[in-house]
Amino acid sequence: MHSSVKALVLRSVDYKETNKILTLLTAEDGKVTASAQGSRKRGSALAAPTQLLTYADMVLFEYRGRWSVKEAVIERQFRGVEQDVERLSLGCYFAEITELLAVEGMPAPELLSLILNSLHVLDRRPDKPLELVKAAFELKAMCLAGYEPILDACAVCGQEEPEEARFHLREGVLHCAQCRGEVGDGISMPLGPAALRAMRHIVYGPPKRLFSFQLDTPSLRQLSDLCEAYLMTQLERGFSTLDFFKQLHQPMQ
Repeated sequence: MHSSVKALVLRSVDYKETNKILTLLTAEDGKVTASAQGSRKRGSALAAPTQLLTYADMVLFEYRGRWSVKEAVIERQFRGVEQDVERLSLGCYFAEITELLAVEGMPAPELLSLILNSLHVLDRRPDKPLELVKAAFELKAMCLAGYEPILDACAVCGQEEPEEARFHLREGVLHCAQCRGEVGDGISMPLGPAALRAMRHIVYGPPKRLFSFQLDTPSLRQLSDLCEAYLMTQLERGFSTLDFFKQLHQPMQ
């Protein structure tokens, strides 16, 4: 059976002398594993379209439950990401998260759109701080995976603008400092007004304007730390690509 899809390469593993095993993300079928035979040969037509973080039109062929890439043409390459090791490491972190969250056989148009838009910003918007792009991706990815936090008001008393607001990482809720005892065990992180507005924009705002906000350095640092901690708490694991990004990235001053 043949299938024509647009796919983003989330992971590429060398196999034997000239082949690759790819993890792809498609809108229609979610995560797909496919081999790309001969793609590592010099001059192969599959070499460029099967590179990591490349978005391509692909023709896949299924035989005995296994997919292989028969044809592929590049739809979009993110050159600005490929040529900057810091941005590339962040893009790989996004891909690692996406691979974890995507499900084989389950359509993932919103998740595909999120990572493509995030890579586009890394590629074409040097004015956007990497911490901002990272935080927006992390929090929106959590929303798409079913971990959308409750940010409209304090989860205990209902106050829309909580005094000395805090965010509970395990429960995923906003609360006032004085309501802390009613939320439960676990870590609550402080959340200033600017960072709270940014979180609400990410969670409740239109996807096309996901990155259209600005924060001063302290508020952006707070947002970045909180979104990362929330993702790690909910997924209960770390990411080697994030560790590598942190080794490269100079913290905001």
